[in-house]
Amino acid sequence: MSDTAARYIKPSRFEGYFNKFVAVLPKLGINAWGARTLAVRGRKSGDWRTVPVNLLTRDGERYLVAPRGQAQWVRNIRVAGGGELRLGRKAEVFTVTELPDEEKLPVLRLYLERWGWEVGRFFEGVTKNSSDEQLVEIAPGFPVFRINH
Repeated sequence: MSDTAARYIKPSRFEGYFNKFVAVLPKLGINAWGARTLAVRGRKSGDWRTVPVNLLTRDGERYLVAPRGQAQWVRNIRVAGGGELRLGRKAEVFTVTELPDEEKLPVLRLYLERWGWEVGRFFEGVTKNSSDEQLVEIAPGFPVFRINH
């Protein structure tokens, strides 16, 4: 695995508190800009682990993007093969397919268009207006999962 593919940006203390605040919205059933609670079984413990995520829809397909890189939820979902998307009391069980780097370009660009204001700092200077070449270059550091129907 290259350094780019192994990247992970750990949340600061403030971001940890902010994530807890943001996580409350989907728990209350509030769909704020596509926010959901992702629940995935831990790869070692088997216990449910939850994290707020931005659910991206593109051409009828839904995706999860990991702006921080190799986060724990990414490692867990690779082992579990899926999880649950929660909004309020509703839980949707799903499986995933991880996209190869060469298929990530349009998903990453749309993700930055929708949530660049929120997650742009994790993209280290790459924006929705960056060239295709720049997005392709960073793609290995940003896991993307297609949610299977």
